[in-house]
Amino acid sequence: MPDSKRVNDHAAGTRQKQRRVGDEDSDAAAGPAPVVLTAAAAAAAATKPMKIIPDEEKVNLTGSISDPARKLVVGMVGLPARGKSYLARKLAYYLNWMEIKTAIFNHGDYRRKRLGGRQPAEFFRPDNEEGMKLRYDMAKEALTDLLEFLAGSGRIGILDATNSSLLRRSMIQDECSRHGVTVFWVESVCTQEDCIDDTITQIKAKLPEYSDMRIDQIRADFVQRIAFYESAYTPLDAHGPEADVPFMRITDIGKDIELHKVAGALQHRIIRFLMSIHPRKRSIYLTRHGESLYNKSKRLGGDSGLSQAGIRYSVALKAFMQRENVPDLKVWTSSMQRTIQTAALFENVTSFKALDELNAGQFEGSTYEEIKEKHPLVNESRSLNKYYYRYPRGESYKDVVERLEPLLVELEREENLLVVSHQAVARCLLSYFNTIPHDKLPKELPYLEVPLHTVLKVTPTTQGCTIEKFVLGPDAVNTHQPQSRPPRYWMLVPVPMYSFWLEAYH
Repeated sequence: MPDSKRVNDHAAGTRQKQRRVGDEDSDAAAGPAPVVLTAAAAAAAATKPMKIIPDEEKVNLTGSISDPARKLVVGMVGLPARGKSYLARKLAYYLNWMEIKTAIFNHGDYRRKRLGGRQPAEFFRPDNEEGMKLRYDMAKEALTDLLEFLAGSGRIGILDATNSSLLRRSMIQDECSRHGVTVFWVESVCTQEDCIDDTITQIKAKLPEYSDMRIDQIRADFVQRIAFYESAYTPLDAHGPEADVPFMRITDIGKDIELHKVAGALQHRIIRFLMSIHPRKRSIYLTRHGESLYNKSKRLGGDSGLSQAGIRYSVALKAFMQRENVPDLKVWTSSMQRTIQTAALFENVTSFKALDELNAGQFEGSTYEEIKEKHPLVNESRSLNKYYYRYPRGESYKDVVERLEPLLVELEREENLLVVSHQAVARCLLSYFNTIPHDKLPKELPYLEVPLHTVLKVTPTTQGCTIEKFVLGPDAVNTHQPQSRPPRYWMLVPVPMYSFWLEAYH
């Protein structure tokens, strides 16, 4: 692909004029105009990489980063209140759901932990030497922790900070390069003043440092902070000293996208996801199909139709959605007749095979009791590791997550949506919105309760999402299988020169 590429939304308006150091009006920020990068230094930087870390200040890890090509640092860039943390959280939720172990390192958290309380806007003046030194030290501490995370089992570390100056980005770039890890920059730009003000008054106002201030005081302080950052802000530039650096610029959360030097599977996966994110208000309704004939007989899988109770649920579901009065509702179902029948009263319905129930392979049509009695090894193996266990000629929960991933990215593009699916599929989708931690996902996902004839209303917010539960009825069979501890068993463990018996537990 070309070195630099711009993707525009049909509704995109005029492009924001990016401001650079030296381009600001003299009154862009209150107080003396700070000199962060002189013209001579900028010219030098354009011809050779900047090396600003003395050897004694370099990050020394307790362990080396193995296989650095499979690791990645995502560095957020942009002025305060531009949606960087929102994008970082959404990206981390998605990557961890895909079992790509990801952690966020937020500079604000480091500042609050070290300095406590509220730091006034003056703390962020570019000519405040003490403040600049403290912020540099905390940025270095966050980077050290991130690289330690990658030296362990972490795959992607996200630096959630403004990283708005060329000097700061050069420090991070140099240090990561020294450890063999690529940095992929994601710059978030916002041109809508009302969105910036909403972010300040609805999100920033809830930060600990503003707990005892009026909203007008909070707004004034944060606007001053933005002005100080803006006076030293150098946007990413495909033709400047960062011409060889991969980056993505997002304007107004998806209105305009610019890509530059993107390479590798991880970077492409990230841009595909972030290009789907939007901040518009919406609700996503998750429900299973109405009770099926196979549900009544407690059989796995199959493609049976609805029972009488299931038919009544399809009517109740339609009435519920009418009461919700959701504009421009889209409905997704699987390709199986029990979901299609459940959505029969709706318009604007699309069926996706990716939403089909987990395939039980050779055990399709069996009951759990039959499997336990006739195939105890299968029953015990699945009980030990339900998330990864794959039925013979069938699927595992991990397989379902993998096939759902492209549809989940598409789901993030949508607005109001009703998804009529199945127990395993609903669990997988619910685990994404529940933001279950990476290390707990395999243990918790297969046991999430998603009863029949129940609607889960997911409303995304800037801080995550809210989930409301609505039990519509009528009564239906309970298909939930609680986590059970398999019977203890004895296992011979071979060891060089001798063997011993080990009692193994789940």
